[in-house]
Amino acid sequence: MRYRLTHITEYLYTETVERSRNEAYLLPRSTDFQHSRFEQLEISPYPADLRERRDFFENRVLHFAIQEPHEKLYVKTASEIEVTAQPDPFACPVQLSWERALEQTRTAGSDLVPFRLNSSLLPISAAVYDFAHISFIPGRPLLEAAHDLMSRIFQDFSYNPGYTTVSTPLTQVLKDKKGVCQDFAHVGIACVRSLGLAARYVSGYMETLPPPGKKRLIGADASHAWFSVWIPEIGWVDFDPTNNQLAGEQYITVAWGRDFSDVSPLKGVALGGGKQAVRVSVDVERWEN
Repeated sequence: MRYRLTHITEYLYTETVERSRNEAYLLPRSTDFQHSRFEQLEISPYPADLRERRDFFENRVLHFAIQEPHEKLYVKTASEIEVTAQPDPFACPVQLSWERALEQTRTAGSDLVPFRLNSSLLPISAAVYDFAHISFIPGRPLLEAAHDLMSRIFQDFSYNPGYTTVSTPLTQVLKDKKGVCQDFAHVGIACVRSLGLAARYVSGYMETLPPPGKKRLIGADASHAWFSVWIPEIGWVDFDPTNNQLAGEQYITVAWGRDFSDVSPLKGVALGGGKQAVRVSVDVERWEN
């Protein structure tokens, strides 16, 4: 699949911002199944300093500084992405139990360590552990258990935009069983880590198709998030609890980390500005040419 991806973020301020420094995770990373063919970046006001680096997880991070007074910040990224299908993990002839997988995870190397430990937004609690063990019964294959966990989050939790914020504690999400894709990914990750296994947060986009007979609305798509579990003999497998499916060709990966705080799309510090309003427009268009 090939996609044209456009992401526009606008910050509107009630007072003048004298200067600001910002960090953005908006450029899709390259993977074995994803390649960027074209990229374009537009920032207004034009930054006095703009650079790109790789973070600890090899994500692409933009750093830019605005040194002139402004009442509005406009950031646009446009990309053409090619995504290929990943092998079906259920076709793998070796399906280890989660206990055997745990043994291999412990000795797999240091790369997995950050994805096995507590992170800033994902403390492990008794409630998390209890929720996880409904899916991770003794002897169950890890892939099957993780898939069941994904399905239970989809069935038990209600998608409710605006009910939670970035600062809503995981314990509150588990109690109320409401939230958005970010919250559902966090629940899945915390459950997997509570058992000592490795899971990571993945940010990106998903192609959404309009209902039959309806026109697709430009800019009506949104950023998306899901979780990925490291499974010996297979590797990382992506689970989307918001839609109850494995991530496939319709998913575009931007970055991954321990939780949302590692890969926030755009954040920064500003001198001045007063109150702010944020507008976000995302468009994922299939490109047939």
